[in-house]
Amino acid sequence: MKSRKSGRAELLQAAQLEFEEQGYDGTQTNAIARRAGYAPQTFYRHFPDKKAIFVAIYLDWAEAEAQALAKAETVSAMLDALLAHHTSHRLFRRSLRYLSTIDPMIAAIRAQTRQHQIRAIIERHSHLSNTEALALIFTLERLCDAWAEGEFEACGIPREAVEAHMSTILAHALRPKPQMG
Repeated sequence: MKSRKSGRAELLQAAQLEFEEQGYDGTQTNAIARRAGYAPQTFYRHFPDKKAIFVAIYLDWAEAEAQALAKAETVSAMLDALLAHHTSHRLFRRSLRYLSTIDPMIAAIRAQTRQHQIRAIIERHSHLSNTEALALIFTLERLCDAWAEGEFEACGIPREAVEAHMSTILAHALRPKPQMG
């Protein structure tokens, strides 16, 4: 018999795959349970509804991104981590963007996560203000999502040019401001 903890983890893994393949609207809790190897009613022993498991996956996603960025020592490594993370979770991110516009709870959770991101950026780069850190988050988030969705190629802009520009944005934002003296 599987433990309750392993059941939750298996459901989370199955749900992440379902959301990546079907998007939020196309995912059903029964499909998540079956994919995890459980009867459909088992889902509700761990999560009250589809939105709850989506939020749990989002929080895990945000934590994984934060850990990858914390390990990155260079602008190039940071950008590689962001692009890889956004690309590998492209459809999940699309659902997240959509749900954030129509669901106040998801929007609030996303705002809380961004507050954590702001604090993490400022801990590493104390010269940035909250506003500057959030503007950097919004800028990179949108650019990474556009990268993952293929929007630059659709406009005839090569990935190499976009990556170089994103590196410039990140390097400029993270460079300490000169001291006035």
